Amino acid sequence: MPIKATDVKRGQALMYEGQLQVVLSTEHVKPGKGPAYVQARMKNVDTGTIKVNRLNSSDKLEDVTIDRRTMQYLYDASGHGKGPYVFMDQESYDQTEIEADALGDQSQWLLENLECIVMVFDGRVLGVELPPSVELEVTDTAPQPKGATATNQLKEATVQTGARVRVPPFIEIGQVVKISTETGDYMGKA
Repeated sequence: MPIKATDVKRGQALMYEGQLQVVLSTEHVKPGKGPAYVQARMKNVDTGTIKVNRLNSSDKLEDVTIDRRTMQYLYDASGHGKGPYVFMDQESYDQTEIEADALGDQSQWLLENLECIVMVFDGRVLGVELPPSVELEVTDTAPQPKGATATNQLKEATVQTGARVRVPPFIEIGQVVKISTETGDYMGKA
């Protein structure tokens, strides 16, 4: 079914230039001179390459229906954080292994029993959408210096999944923090 370029949204799958693409982000640009256009960052499903495409507002694109399944992350089959990662379908209880390259940097936020949306097309996993934020326990960080006043400087901390994040100086080992899965930024205490 054809859709207009202005209706393209993040996470949508499209046929573009004869290949299946997943939209990572979009931006509507209206320059001072010339017509408005949509700048879309797309990932080619077959090759894995990411490219920024400029789409005219009048362009029509072929929308592809993908199956979005709610799945629960169970464990890392390798045991070393290198995948494949095992997910369980919430409806059928079937288990699916997803390779590390399909997850990319998102694997650092995976916590057992975390519910995710897995995108599937023709029986092939296209990608995984994590929740907007996760709550993780801090396992290692430097102590706050005595007499330090409130500043906007951040310090490094390691969370229970092994990921390294920047947190405010008052965060201590054992505290649970809220982290954005999209940017990896500290969002607050949990």
